[in-house]
Amino acid sequence: MSWGLENLPYGVFSRNESEIPRVGVRYGDHVVDLAGALHDEVFATGSLNAFLSRGPAAWRDTRAVIQNKLSTDQTAVEPHLIPLDQVTLHLPIEVADYVDFYCSLEHASNLGRMFRPNEEPLKPNWRQLPVGYHGRAGTVVASGTSIVRPSGQRGAGLFGPSAKLDIEAEVGFVVGTPTALGDRAGRFEDHVFGVTLVNDWSARDIQAWEYVPLGPFLGKSFATSISPWITPLAALSQARVAGREQDPEPHDYLRRQERWGLDLSLEVAINGEVVSRPPYRDMYWTPDQMLAHMTVNGASLRTGDLYASGTVSGAEPGERGSLIELTWNGTEPLKLPDGSARAFLEDGDTVTITATAPGPGGAVITLGEVSGTVVPAR
Repeated sequence: MSWGLENLPYGVFSRNESEIPRVGVRYGDHVVDLAGALHDEVFATGSLNAFLSRGPAAWRDTRAVIQNKLSTDQTAVEPHLIPLDQVTLHLPIEVADYVDFYCSLEHASNLGRMFRPNEEPLKPNWRQLPVGYHGRAGTVVASGTSIVRPSGQRGAGLFGPSAKLDIEAEVGFVVGTPTALGDRAGRFEDHVFGVTLVNDWSARDIQAWEYVPLGPFLGKSFATSISPWITPLAALSQARVAGREQDPEPHDYLRRQERWGLDLSLEVAINGEVVSRPPYRDMYWTPDQMLAHMTVNGASLRTGDLYASGTVSGAEPGERGSLIELTWNGTEPLKLPDGSARAFLEDGDTVTITATAPGPGGAVITLGEVSGTVVPAR
């Protein structure tokens, strides 16, 4: 099964409103209550942060203990197995900082062609470094949270609800091990605990008016949804690939030391209908390079930091991870199976992003989905 021993993603759950949320791992259609199963109060704190701060040796040892208990000691674990339909899932981490990158060559090129048709699609720096910006940690929300249509300035003298509300299908990375201010990060796997799916909701009309000269702000900061499940890097060992060839060769600090490209197959659905299948393995910049660039100036990491890949888009039209690409900025509306069309999102639309990866022995690793429904502006 895709939620078997080779997967075991971590999340935070509660069984009722009065219960303090606890940390668990998903196993089949159940959650393993780790505080009870492992007799460790670090899992009764309401977020993953305390466990993440223990570092990679603890992550490996804990995973091995859980796998051993589930495979050899089911009787002891049974009292701590809770059916998924009896729990509420919460934001799995206390987000310390949030950084969003722009790592898809196809996505960046598509937007360049769209908005700068008489220029080179990519800016001169794009192949030299992973372009990114700092987002708003306080508006990162758990999957299932309703997304209020944002209002803002959409041009000179124009103010109101966004008419170009969009999605960005992304892959996020959760930091466990911090660094001191002034230091650079070490090996990727010594700092990053795991992977989550991200929908970086975007108000394209607000963004287009505000982004010159300093970049994204209110068009991005109103909500970013993440999956309630964090898949450990250890579960993705069979998904690791070398990463896309890069030209020119990056600076020394950005040169890849290990294979940290990931063969993840994403799907984007609107109201239950799949509209895109973006391939993450084709991203130009890999997550180890993002981490190296994010800290090369001495910026410190904190437990609970989240950074994301930027929109995942492939070479084919059906592999684009945003509506602005799928509809070419609204000029080619997307036709849905129910007969309706979308240039951008309408109130009531539900967007769901899912992903899978190859696992050991032909198994399939399923990443936790991220979903959100658009509700009218207030």
